Amino acid sequence: MAERLQKVMAKAGVASRRKSEVIIASGRVSVNNKVVTELGTKVKVSDSVEVDGVPIGGKEKKVYFLFYKPRRIISSVSDEKNRKTVVDFFEDIPERIYPVGRLDYDTSGLLLLTNDGDLDNRLTHPKYEVEKTYVAKVEGIPTNDELKQLRLGIKIHGKKTSPAKTNILETDPKKKTAVVQLTIHEGKNHEVKNMFKAINHPVKKLKRESYSFLNLRGLQSGEFRPLKKIEVERLYEITDKKS
Repeated sequence: MAERLQKVMAKAGVASRRKSEVIIASGRVSVNNKVVTELGTKVKVSDSVEVDGVPIGGKEKKVYFLFYKPRRIISSVSDEKNRKTVVDFFEDIPERIYPVGRLDYDTSGLLLLTNDGDLDNRLTHPKYEVEKTYVAKVEGIPTNDELKQLRLGIKIHGKKTSPAKTNILETDPKKKTAVVQLTIHEGKNHEVKNMFKAINHPVKKLKRESYSFLNLRGLQSGEFRPLKKIEVERLYEITDKKS
């Protein structure tokens, strides 16, 4: 039986289906030694599929890492401008890993990397509602009414965001800045920045402090650690409840 190429890639742990589609469209995938860019392509078990010249398959063990991403690092496996990417910190890791979701170039904090396409899809798909907590230094000092807009959901580009949890951690009346903790479960591009911009408090600095129950405790910027088996199991349990 033939299956869609992106589904086969996800099963093999290359990336989630959505990310696999991007990889296919960029001309990085070949089937039986021929480059394929058509997203509707179907392949059989007997077909030879390669990504970046490397055969895919289920033999590569699944690995999981928690990384403290520094600022000015690209959340990708490669960069057309030759800027440093998150995978450059994992040069000694033999498995072909990639980031789960992304953090902006100038955003620091917790980022997961894996080669488990199933878990990647669970953690990034909106229906699973995995919470992420950020700490943002913003211009001005938000009022309770302004933060209430975020707690209720605010329209950005015509679409309303899901309710967020907010907490002011620190204020500096002299510099007219505040440090605000924000917890959301969505993951749209520039989501946090756009939310604060919508209430007229642009973000000056942003850090992701936690991802579900995981945090950065014990790590310095640029460091990583493998996830414990019990942590991986718990991530699956959390997303199973939302299936």
